[in-house]
Amino acid sequence: MATLVGKKFPNLNVDAMNEMGDTFKLNVLEEAVKNNKKVLLFWYPKDFTFVCPTELHAFQSALSEFEKRNTIVIGASCDTPEVHFAWLSTSKENGGIEGVTYPILADSNRNLSSILGILDITNETFDEITQTIQVEGDNVTYRATYLIDEEGTVFHEGINHMPVGRNVNEILRLIDAYSHVQKNGEVCPANWEEGKTAMAPNAKETAAYLATH
Repeated sequence: MATLVGKKFPNLNVDAMNEMGDTFKLNVLEEAVKNNKKVLLFWYPKDFTFVCPTELHAFQSALSEFEKRNTIVIGASCDTPEVHFAWLSTSKENGGIEGVTYPILADSNRNLSSILGILDITNETFDEITQTIQVEGDNVTYRATYLIDEEGTVFHEGINHMPVGRNVNEILRLIDAYSHVQKNGEVCPANWEEGKTAMAPNAKETAAYLATH
């Protein structure tokens, strides 16, 4: 698939569920532009699994940090809104995500995940007898992460295989770095964190930085 970095996020309405049990249409691009906020959209494979709830709770625990950074958090999978609500109604002790307050996309028709190219489809074949396309793979998403700026442009995307959970602090660091670039026009070197020295985007400053680090 082609990268979305530097491009507008797809303009598509998708079903979503909130912690109150309300189903509604959510457009990620519009959320960024309309609210003049950054958006973290993170995809996970399935509700009621093992690694997935650890990620959803981790993002919830860091929600105030995302809010400080003017960033909306949105989860997403291919489960239906009803399954999302059942999971939201299940306690953490029983493997649920009770207490999660950000919206979760229910891309059960796989329209958005297909556009993004993040579905676990290892092979597609056409069955001559049934005249249907047969899919090998779970046809659920990998752990895909998108960071979108206030104009709806993607500034980071990443995809993890299903067994590998994400690092929330690294995602916060990426938001900090991009915000620093937006505000100061400087570029952020390897391992940059908020409060550290950044670099002017020219050869002389780069050489000076490398000489002292």
